[in-house]
Amino acid sequence: MDYLAETGDKREIYFLWRPFLRDPKDDLVLEVAVESESDFIISYNKKDFKDIGKFDLKVLTPQEFLKLIEAIK
Repeated sequence: MDYLAETGDKREIYFLWRPFLRDPKDDLVLEVAVESESDFIISYNKKDFKDIGKFDLKVLTPQEFLKLIEAIK
């Protein structure tokens, strides 16, 4: 973790659309995914990330993600 904190690209995140999700902790995950231009959020709780399609993000379970990257190989 120290290495990641030291070498990571630190950014301040400011979005005016918060709160968007029911859980503020999930909003934090969504904000990081949007700022980092991620394609996916990996979560066991897909239902917690409903309606995030407007951010051009998809939610996958860890198993779905592993299947996806296996298919790409």
